[in-house]
Amino acid sequence: MITAQQLVILDRDGVINHDSDAYIKSLDEWIPYPSAIRAIARLTQAGFTVAVATNQSGIARGFYDEATLNTMNERLHGLVEAEGGQIAHIAYCPHGPDDQCGCRKPLPGLFTEIQDKLTLSSLKGSWMVGDSLRDLQAGESVGCRSVLVKTGKGEKTLAKGDGLEHALVYADLAAFVDDLLSEALD
Repeated sequence: MITAQQLVILDRDGVINHDSDAYIKSLDEWIPYPSAIRAIARLTQAGFTVAVATNQSGIARGFYDEATLNTMNERLHGLVEAEGGQIAHIAYCPHGPDDQCGCRKPLPGLFTEIQDKLTLSSLKGSWMVGDSLRDLQAGESVGCRSVLVKTGKGEKTLAKGDGLEHALVYADLAAFVDDLLSEALD
């Protein structure tokens, strides 16, 4: 049975793969961090459940379509499975910033989708790993513990310093996973 304390929710762009201010628009542009793929596999091998919560406004902006996003997600699943891991669910928001949806981070819609999909009564105590303040805000709004990684937009987020009072800061996903699995965190 899945518990909230054993759930790690990841942002995608900038945490699992390289990010781009021009958006990740194709499978060729989707370049994973090898250490992140291994870290996800290590989490699942240690009994954690991993989910992804990602804003994908490039769909609303017409830069790519949901079929292209699905191809990227399939590649992610395949790489993680090849390392012996699993991603339980990928929740994504296809809307733009002006669409007034409830799923675009920092709003909690992607998190409630993950909670429902994994049949959890709450996400309190789960981990949210992101590279932007809105990732952390969305997670904190549903009771997640916050982790900021310096990859992607993480260095810029850290330099601003706003809203990071409750966040742990790591160089990358692999460094966080090292501490989590060594039980340095509880």
